[in-house]
Amino acid sequence: MTDGGGALLLHGEPGSGRTALLTYAHRYAENCVVLAGAGLPAEATLPYAGLQRLLDPVRDRTADLPEPQRHLLRRALDGEGCPPDRRLALSVAVLGLLGAAARERPLLVTMDDLDRGDGQTAQVLAFVARRLRHLPVAVLLTADVTATVDGVATCRLGPLSERDSVAVLADRLPEPPAEPVAATLAVTGGGNPQALVDLADALSPGQWRGEELLPATPPADGALGRAYRARLDRLPPDTRRMLLLAALDESNEPATLARAADAAGVVVEALAPAEAAGLVRVEPGGVTFRQPLVRAMVAASAPLAQRRQAHRLLAEVLDADAQRLRRAMHLAAATAGTDAALADELERAAVGVPTDWAMASTALCRAAELSDRPRDAAGRLLTAARYAWTAGQPTEARLLLDRLRATCADPAVAGHADLLRGELELRCDAASGAASTLLAAAGTVATTDRALAVQALARAGEAVCFAGDQYRYAEVGRRAAELRRPHDPPAVELTSSLVAGVAATLRGDHERAGPALRRAVVLGGRLNGSELTPTALACAAAAGLVVAVDGAAHRLAERAVGLARERGELSMLSRALELRAVAEYWLGRHEAAAETSRDGLRVARATGQVNCANVHLGMLAVLAAVRADRETSLRRIREIGEAPTPGSRPHALAGWARAVLDLADGRHAEAATRLASLARLGTGRGQVLVQVMATPYLVEAAAHLAHRPAATAALAVFDRWASSTASPLRRALSARCHALLAPRGSGEAEREFRTALRLHPTEAGTFERARTELLFGQELRRSRRPRDAREYLHQARETFTLLGASRWAEQATAELRAAGESVGPPDLPAARLLTGQQLRIAQLVAEGATNREIAARMFLSTRTVDHHLRNVFHRLGIRSRTELVRAFATDRHVGLASDR
Repeated sequence: MTDGGGALLLHGEPGSGRTALLTYAHRYAENCVVLAGAGLPAEATLPYAGLQRLLDPVRDRTADLPEPQRHLLRRALDGEGCPPDRRLALSVAVLGLLGAAARERPLLVTMDDLDRGDGQTAQVLAFVARRLRHLPVAVLLTADVTATVDGVATCRLGPLSERDSVAVLADRLPEPPAEPVAATLAVTGGGNPQALVDLADALSPGQWRGEELLPATPPADGALGRAYRARLDRLPPDTRRMLLLAALDESNEPATLARAADAAGVVVEALAPAEAAGLVRVEPGGVTFRQPLVRAMVAASAPLAQRRQAHRLLAEVLDADAQRLRRAMHLAAATAGTDAALADELERAAVGVPTDWAMASTALCRAAELSDRPRDAAGRLLTAARYAWTAGQPTEARLLLDRLRATCADPAVAGHADLLRGELELRCDAASGAASTLLAAAGTVATTDRALAVQALARAGEAVCFAGDQYRYAEVGRRAAELRRPHDPPAVELTSSLVAGVAATLRGDHERAGPALRRAVVLGGRLNGSELTPTALACAAAAGLVVAVDGAAHRLAERAVGLARERGELSMLSRALELRAVAEYWLGRHEAAAETSRDGLRVARATGQVNCANVHLGMLAVLAAVRADRETSLRRIREIGEAPTPGSRPHALAGWARAVLDLADGRHAEAATRLASLARLGTGRGQVLVQVMATPYLVEAAAHLAHRPAATAALAVFDRWASSTASPLRRALSARCHALLAPRGSGEAEREFRTALRLHPTEAGTFERARTELLFGQELRRSRRPRDAREYLHQARETFTLLGASRWAEQATAELRAAGESVGPPDLPAARLLTGQQLRIAQLVAEGATNREIAARMFLSTRTVDHHLRNVFHRLGIRSRTELVRAFATDRHVGLASDR
């Protein structure tokens, strides 16, 4: 500030941190004189009141001003005002006073809430703020989000990120909150610093430990609540009534609000002052609150009697049939005590809303409170917990189950609650205990709900597989067989067939496994009506993957994903995406599998499903490793962290990924050791199914070692499975493995390689075919048949290049050179190196479109466009959009030349 000053206006919503930033500036304004003031509503009608308080510390410096300015300024500061024609002179006098005060040391002038004080002070400070270029003076002003000062730079204070919100909470609590608690509070606080502080200060110890339900809004008596009440109190009474109706009417339907306003004796136009104050935006399509927190604080700040009256008005104008649930919820909000009839109505309305699970859960919680019989209340709480989990809210579901456990001793209800608790453990907690919980729940409900017991056993089987305790699947299979009946409904038969098929597969009885699993796949394709659920489709897809009908498994998983999205069943969406990603891996669609896993990871993290998130991270690590993308693979492994238990699926996937990276770098012994440790064959411990998937890599690593019993044993397991399927890809991989373990240069090795190439499907699995061609080329070259090797190495090199697998393309190039052929880098037109979607994106970039424009034209998210563009750059070996334009210009030139 020694050469010149400046000014900045900070504006934002109440609680956005404006005052805190000024306090920070005061604290660190070293070697500066600080003048600090604040606009006070109580003095808003007193001209120059704010200026008088601001300048009082340097009033003695008025002696440095010329006599006319000194006289005029003293009159204004003494409360005698300023004639309208002398306001310019007064503003110049204030500027001169600040310049005099800054002669020895720089000056920091701050005025908080500029818009809340008197207008005359605001006008003078705006004048001064525009004329600081040659003075060592800095002016910091703060105001509401709607305020501006012409000619002064402004900075809008936006909401904090989730990470920063969690940091604010952690700083205010006695110990760091549980992760789900912090995430929920961060959303409730809306990124508003004061809201987060108020929430943290109001939490009970049970709430911040995650043992009690969390508040849905910041406390009305907190600092933010008081700020909003003061802001609302400045509005006319009719405006406040209309704001409250708009805040409570979450349907945001203009007709509903208009009818409620008419019933209340007000008009929608009464919202004009609230719109001018920046609280809402009134449009033909409805009333929009500029921040979600504003809606919550308007409702929370209103007296209870007014809220209940507004709820009753809204209930009266809602249609009893078309808006049944919202009407019942408004009636419930206006009711004190118990009301059995209203509780029944809430329950009937809630179960009729199949997609808004969160709202239905809230309604059922309220119905439980209104119930006059404990058994009814318990049933409603249980359904509310299940709906909360379906909506992807595991914390709320878990807390409702805890509340149910404390109030209900009914064994039947407890069994159903344990089934839900076991599923939560499987997806969100330490999955090692989930199997026991689910097995116990299955035993409890078996006598009253056999279909639910079978479903519990299927979940228990999934839990033992996830944890790496496959030896326990025998018990799951035995108990499911006891529950099976000849004429079970299709969904029940499907689930029983899956369990029976997986149990037979894990004990190596593929003759029995195959028919059972194929039956599950067939039944999955026939589901309809109430039996058509994402859960049932996911079971059928899982069966398809185990029996290696990849196309059918992919269709079923895709259908499960679509249905889960359509119905809002977020708890199942991540699992369905996991199955789709595995199917895409086997179909050779690695890029699609990675995109699916990224989608699944986002869903899992948003819904608190830690175990599902780690599976997706493991799959992403494997997919990156298979493409020899070391950096991405290791980054995904680091994201998994140390949480997964050794032997669990995420742990095994991470080990598989590391082993593939070892293999790509020529560390064959390390790769073989890692892959052999994924499961302990014959004991049922470890990840048997993951090791089966990884067996081709284990054999490839072991082929370079003299001692390889683990690979031989794993291949025997893989062979028995592959031979029991109708999958050409699995049989091709089996033949390739046998070729690698055959003596080098032998007729057996060549015969098995040629069998593998004959079996590789042409419509899928091009990456694996290219890997077989590379390995066959290596075998032929090392057997001193370089001429024969070149054909396969060329084919492998071209496929890897087209797929963007640059590391494997480099290996093929190195093998070609070793085979006596002089080859340079791949010289393919850009269009041949890209997938169809990548090519379209690249063409649009070359035409000058931005990522946002491309996303709009192709109906994609900008995140997806960014991802594809990074892959385009990687495949073409370029680093910028300019180079991309040049590459496509070259392609067009080459194309024209060839046409001529």
